Amino acid sequence: MSNEVEVKKADFFEVIRERHSFRSYDPSYKMSEEEIRSLLEDAILSPSSSNLQPWRFLVIQDQASKEKLLPIANNQQQVVQASIVVAVLADLEGFKQAELIYGRTVDNGYMPEEMVKAYTARLAGFYGEQPERYHNTALIDGGLISMQLMLAAKARGLDTVPMGGYDADKFVEAFNVPANLKPVMLIPVGKAVGEARKSVRLSVDEVTTWESF
Repeated sequence: MSNEVEVKKADFFEVIRERHSFRSYDPSYKMSEEEIRSLLEDAILSPSSSNLQPWRFLVIQDQASKEKLLPIANNQQQVVQASIVVAVLADLEGFKQAELIYGRTVDNGYMPEEMVKAYTARLAGFYGEQPERYHNTALIDGGLISMQLMLAAKARGLDTVPMGGYDADKFVEAFNVPANLKPVMLIPVGKAVGEARKSVRLSVDEVTTWESF
């Protein structure tokens, strides 16, 4: 039985201040497929370079799959306690989707077909000859969508934690991840238990330089 979250109008400034990383979750809380899809639908509104949308998700929901993930994630309990774990993956060949994406852009009347043909040809030439050029771009886009997913979850009253502490090679092997997909991070999503660990931030003056270094 799903404990569905009622999505209410959330104040953006409240969301960004209340989002914290939680490492303990209520294992009895289960998201429905409808809730998961709704969350991902908000996440995929994230921007991406040339609108190529190179993110891919592997949703780990089954408890047996979570248990398989546990040792790969250094036995961090949030992966078995959270309702789901979303593995965010970057498609290193995402530029090959250009024709599909821009074709739909034409179909919706957002761009003339002639412009799309020229743009697609440029991308194919730039990345097709040296695909490794696209790797960093795809990873950056994967980071953007990860943040959007976590904020969308918080707006629903859910909690998350971005995880880099896992063995990416073992993850790829255990979950049969295709060679063109590179793990960006794991994001457990669920109902947190307890309070988040307190943290501090550097000030704006400590991280900002104006005009030139």
